[in-house]
Amino acid sequence: MVKTENAPRRRLLLAVALAALAAVVVAAVLYGTAEPPGKVAEACPAASKALAAKLAPLAKGEVAALAVPSAPRLAIPLVFEREDGSKTSVADFRGRAVLLNLWATWCVPCRAEMPALDRLQAQAGDKGFEVVAVNVDTARLERRGPFLDGIGVKSLTRYADPSGDAFETLRQNGKALGLPVTMLIDRDGCEMGVVAGAANWDSPDALLLIGALKGG
Repeated sequence: MVKTENAPRRRLLLAVALAALAAVVVAAVLYGTAEPPGKVAEACPAASKALAAKLAPLAKGEVAALAVPSAPRLAIPLVFEREDGSKTSVADFRGRAVLLNLWATWCVPCRAEMPALDRLQAQAGDKGFEVVAVNVDTARLERRGPFLDGIGVKSLTRYADPSGDAFETLRQNGKALGLPVTMLIDRDGCEMGVVAGAANWDSPDALLLIGALKGG
């Protein structure tokens, strides 16, 4: 009889404890003390944190929109295609600093920004740095080449993601609301900042910032 009377009480106490645990987890996610379920946050080396501190005061003028994290994390491993259709990802660029830019042919700010990205690649691109401009059109893919040719792009490698997954992944992670969106990544594969919208990427402010990114 004692066991029968205590069983409901034990179940009630267990339910209360589970509810309390769930509340703690939700609060931790909301306030940044834990990662959402299924998301694995990987910390970056001390060198990346030091680089972020170096870049933060350089996010001014033409690149003032760059949001530099105080505690960098590994960049999201986005997957896209090379010109020949073979797959590559952000992780494949480890060892080089990267300016990753997502754009589309229908995006008016992208058209305005693209020549500056091309000039940045021509001026600063080398074995230690690349401008990785990824087209995310999911329809009428034949427009990509004429678009780039029409604005005189010569130095950028023509990457693409016809699935649209790269942009959607950034959107779901709160890093993109629209196009263009740009992410700076250091040679250790750590995210150094995000810019939502177009920027003048071959301006003196941007060149100083990229120079620091390459040297970090």
